[in-house]
Amino acid sequence: MDDDRTALSQFSGTARLFPLPSVVLYPQVVQPLHIFEPRYRQMTADALAGDRFLTMCLLQAGWQSHYQGKPPVHSVACLGRIVSEQRLPDGRFNLLLRGLCRVQIIEELVSPTLYRTARVEVLADRGPATIKTDAQVREELAVHLKRWVPTHTELRSQFRKLLKSDLPLGAVCDVFAFALPLRVEAKQRLLEELDVEQRALQLVAFLDAESPVVETDAPAAEPNDAPPFKFPPSFSDN
Repeated sequence: MDDDRTALSQFSGTARLFPLPSVVLYPQVVQPLHIFEPRYRQMTADALAGDRFLTMCLLQAGWQSHYQGKPPVHSVACLGRIVSEQRLPDGRFNLLLRGLCRVQIIEELVSPTLYRTARVEVLADRGPATIKTDAQVREELAVHLKRWVPTHTELRSQFRKLLKSDLPLGAVCDVFAFALPLRVEAKQRLLEELDVEQRALQLVAFLDAESPVVETDAPAAEPNDAPPFKFPPSFSDN
């Protein structure tokens, strides 16, 4: 947390935008990224030569026909800092990007770079949740683990430790939202919710309503069943 505050104190308010169609980053989680497009190679090189910040934002629906241009993005995004990088001989990068905080995109800027930049404002959580809600949500999330995460796995154990930890409820919900295979639209709504209690209740509602990738603890019986999801997630291509 101290490292996050130190990093944020160096943020100028001008963000390098990294729009993707299916990845939503949250504070305090780490997303692997594989960078290969020329504009994002330039973005990564500039970030590594400077403050190491990238702001991940979700592309709005209909982005496919405008991907090479500037398709609309959701205005609430996540500022992240590159914590590890691998430069490949052909100019590509593998990165680990750690989320720092939610940000609001205020205006996109005219830039000479190949990538997009914007002026953003840092957003803070509102809360915390009441003690009663905090305890109730942690209990409900523990129940949902039986549906969403295979039993007798290190992942299940990690989630249980997280629920029993002193990590604030808002951050616990962010980790669950990031790690579980919710629809990307649900992940974005949870990113946009600053009220910690409402975020927690929304997360529980999404887990109630949606069908997880892993429905039971038993092996998949049908050939078309999806395989268990991975956590930490695999590298995401730009």
